[in-house]
Amino acid sequence: MASDPPYLDTYKTLFQGNTPGGSKAAKAKDNKLFMVEECDLPLIDLSRLNLDRAERDKCKRKITDASSNWGFFQVINHGVPRQLLKSMQYEQMKVFHQPFYKKSEENFLNLPANSYRWGNPAATCLRQFSWSEAFHIPLTDISRMDESTIEVFATTVSVLAQSLAEILAQNLGEVDAGFFQENCSPSTSYLRMNRYPPCPISSEVFGMMPHTDSDFLTILYQDQVGGLQLVKDDRWFSVKPNPDALIINIGDLFQAWSNGVYKSVEHQVVASEEGERFSVAYFYCPSYNTVIQSYSKPAVYRTFSFKEYRQQVKTDVGSTGYKVGLPRKTNIIRKIQLAQRKGQLIYPLKTAQPPQTKQNSTNNPTPN
Repeated sequence: MASDPPYLDTYKTLFQGNTPGGSKAAKAKDNKLFMVEECDLPLIDLSRLNLDRAERDKCKRKITDASSNWGFFQVINHGVPRQLLKSMQYEQMKVFHQPFYKKSEENFLNLPANSYRWGNPAATCLRQFSWSEAFHIPLTDISRMDESTIEVFATTVSVLAQSLAEILAQNLGEVDAGFFQENCSPSTSYLRMNRYPPCPISSEVFGMMPHTDSDFLTILYQDQVGGLQLVKDDRWFSVKPNPDALIINIGDLFQAWSNGVYKSVEHQVVASEEGERFSVAYFYCPSYNTVIQSYSKPAVYRTFSFKEYRQQVKTDVGSTGYKVGLPRKTNIIRKIQLAQRKGQLIYPLKTAQPPQTKQNSTNNPTPN
């Protein structure tokens, strides 16, 4: 399609030897990476928050349990009208189906030039490449787009995000639930509209590379095509689409702030040869200067600012192609204590290097 980014032409060196019609044996081998068991995420009916105290408490427990055990859950009766979701998807299709040259123009939709993103310029191998395109939009820029549907959607889900964040904070006990009202206004959050075009080498690349989100929490609305996968108990699972639900996942900042109570889980999107896929994600973020500090002691993670964290992610992705994320913020003393309890060998402090763990990856240095 004329609307598709020129992936194969632009990244010729990267795709050399991996063009359509490659080895069937190699494709069969790679396909096994994406053939995983399908799962139903925990499903939570938020209308129960409007019932008596016992039902409210039960609903809140489901939210906190899912955030601790899965890092992902689905919500229904979430307050976002179905018609708004349909209109949002229509607006996405209208935007993404514009010719590629037009989407690449400066000030397209009155947005900053770096709002439109595709591929991964930092990729050095196919496993670091994402066959997708996206508009990454700070909420402060949405009013410039002259797209009322997108603005209404963002405003509506921002209320939901704050409500969920406060429920999760209250569960931790004596913490300041007002932290989110003070530091996470709609003006500090982001909207990301995603399109995953049909991919002729879907067995070779991801639609979106494995990664965790660099925010407090993410609210995702996806179509019914499927393709989202996540890690649970060290295994990859495919998420079954639910037309009535929004997907919620915990981000890195909430894992650090909760001292590891809530889990920021690695997830990815698989590419498909058969058709395009759409999704839109709302990233609930604080202001750059917000300090992220574990609520309890001993702290698993050292204190850091959101600005520092984003810069570190950007540096890591630019130099290695990978997002390292929270392992860079782990308190080394706490790490030693935990490892000693398990009888593990610890490298001397003078090495001052993060442990060799599986790295998360992302196709750009922004939350996603």
